[in-house]
Amino acid sequence: MSTRADVPVAQPTYRIRTLNLPPVVGHEAYVRRVLDQPLTYPTFLELSGVARHLGVTTELKDVVDYFATPAGHTPPGFRIAWAVQSGGLLEADLVRDLSYDVDGALRPTNLLFSADSANPYEIAPIAGLVANLTCNPGIIYDLFLKNPAANVGGVFKDRDEVMAEIGRILGPGCDISVELNNPFDPDFARIMDEVDKFREMLSRWRIVIKVPHTGPVNADNVGQLLSSDKHLDQRWWEPSTVDAFRGHNLALRLREQGIRVNFTLMFEPYQAQLALQARPYFINAFIRHRLMQSTRLADLLDDFAATEDPSVLASLRTYLIQQDYLARTDTDFDLTEARQMAEQIVAYRQVRSAAGVDGLDAVRHNLRVLRSANLPDTRLIVCSMEGPRNYPEIDRLLASDEFADMSRRLVLTAEPGYLARFTSTNQVVSYQRRFMTAAQGQS
Repeated sequence: MSTRADVPVAQPTYRIRTLNLPPVVGHEAYVRRVLDQPLTYPTFLELSGVARHLGVTTELKDVVDYFATPAGHTPPGFRIAWAVQSGGLLEADLVRDLSYDVDGALRPTNLLFSADSANPYEIAPIAGLVANLTCNPGIIYDLFLKNPAANVGGVFKDRDEVMAEIGRILGPGCDISVELNNPFDPDFARIMDEVDKFREMLSRWRIVIKVPHTGPVNADNVGQLLSSDKHLDQRWWEPSTVDAFRGHNLALRLREQGIRVNFTLMFEPYQAQLALQARPYFINAFIRHRLMQSTRLADLLDDFAATEDPSVLASLRTYLIQQDYLARTDTDFDLTEARQMAEQIVAYRQVRSAAGVDGLDAVRHNLRVLRSANLPDTRLIVCSMEGPRNYPEIDRLLASDEFADMSRRLVLTAEPGYLARFTSTNQVVSYQRRFMTAAQGQS
């Protein structure tokens, strides 16, 4: 002990190697990967009394071999876990956990970032900074494969080529959430064939299957979304029970097969509790279009309140049809009811109050729900961001007293170009001008 209270005393460092345990025969090279893992003094004392040998699980061997991990290390994206087995065997395991980096060290921040892209060229500059990637058929086909400006020279021919390259770029520490081509396929065996293809391509440790909420959409009417005016003749709030819970049941069946699920297309806070019954790995909060629609509805309501012009309500009804609040057959929907519907939506979303003016009411709600849920590994993905406000306001929300403890349960996903915007400020330019001018003078 120090004789002065204000002088800190250096504490001894304890590591697995400090236990001086002999490795299990055949495990030597794997054991060397975990010898420098730190131990607290109480844990060191406890293990000193029971541990007699040091070994690793088959899972650890499989992970480091699959990813060709350099000798002496474990790959990012895995937490090192320990268990004392019979006979005094202290066994190291690797558990998939995106919060961890190389050699089981925590990532720099609890908040994780995700790329919302299928363009290998724009993913590459951000690959070392993200822990997840999300994509869907629209992102893969429309924004990349069929876009000559993105798929330069048509180098990539199909989805499999794109996903394989993305997996190579991102490495073992990044999950890859990919959506099925046809979530309405009634044949679960065919769905599993597609899942297995992704699992083989990207590994069982990285693959996450995106399962969408389906609402009233089913295999019989999905064609309406692809032809004519591309609108459904059925109202979103009148699905059959089978259709409404198709995504939930698909998520449960995939989980039974050991597949992690990203349960997507979540726009309203009330979706969260039922979504969590499907035990997903990720739930979502889409904020961009929802906020845009809320603002438009509020503006139309304000216009009518100021003018009492029935044509404003007619415009409101048309907007409700265009945005799928009403079915395409609701062209004669009562205008008073349309107004009441819009008022209910605006009130629920709290867009006229501080609690919802930023469009993050669903994010706050979902974080509160996650805090009380019995699913410690489930995270919320905040997605569909744009403009100068979304990211800074989410950043501020996570730094608030209420949600500081939930930063580890949240992933921010956006196009790499959107995240790039918030690496800089105007003063970066100003100071670079000053510095480079001074450097030019020196030369």
